[in-house]
Amino acid sequence: MSSVEGDEGDLTRKQRREQARAQRKAMEEAAAASAARRMRLTQLGVVVTVVVVAIVVILIATGGKSKPPAVGSKAANSTVAEIKKLIGGIPQSGNTLGSPTAPVTLKYFGDLECPICREFTVEALPKIIPRWVRTGKLRIEYHSMSTATGNAEKDGAEPAEIFKTQQVAAYAAGKQNKAWYFIETFYHEQGEEDSGYVTEKFIQGIASQVPGLNLTKWSSDRGDPELADEVETDTQIANTEGFTGTPSFLIGHTGSATSKLTYPGSPGEPGFVDEAVEKLLAS
Repeated sequence: MSSVEGDEGDLTRKQRREQARAQRKAMEEAAAASAARRMRLTQLGVVVTVVVVAIVVILIATGGKSKPPAVGSKAANSTVAEIKKLIGGIPQSGNTLGSPTAPVTLKYFGDLECPICREFTVEALPKIIPRWVRTGKLRIEYHSMSTATGNAEKDGAEPAEIFKTQQVAAYAAGKQNKAWYFIETFYHEQGEEDSGYVTEKFIQGIASQVPGLNLTKWSSDRGDPELADEVETDTQIANTEGFTGTPSFLIGHTGSATSKLTYPGSPGEPGFVDEAVEKLLAS
């Protein structure tokens, strides 16, 4: 009897040990599964954060604002002050910024609604202008090429009407040697691409922020057919050069032949212009 009872007792202890092992195993598996879930959630959170940050960076870099700042607002007034500090006192003539005797000329082909042009204008030019333009070594000519507003038709036909309207408005400010104030302000306050933000009210608002611009004369000058011809000529030159996007650049000694200047990465980095100017000045 006692032998049977001992066997039963041993069996019970064995079963208990197996049950305990099974419970520990189940708890370990549950803990591992929970840790794996936490890891996946953490990784997902990191991915979402990276994506959100990337979207914000892209919107900032491309000027992806849903609505430009209101004229007279704190943001708009800050922009006016920033632009005045950047180019104030630098000679302007028509579409040109810089001394007419500067030894090097950079021809900048842009579309006022192009977000990549905004990147160059807002990020690179604030470094290029003080170093090269204000010191009399470089002059920059602004030329028109339709890419973001509405592509020009083939065979040198006239660009989209809204493109011509906005570019002519900039050139009209150039009649008072203030085109670069208009151009800079437009790029700084650029709205979201393809949102239809460029209306007559928007164009008038940009002009109203140009320091000292005679708005009555500017409005009259916008009807000058020579300015529309200038926009068309710019487009034909861009086509001849084989440009396919904006911003595009030509650079060379002032009054001499120019050659294409390409940027290796982001047009927001001024290094490609710095290097080209240095080489031309050395030669």
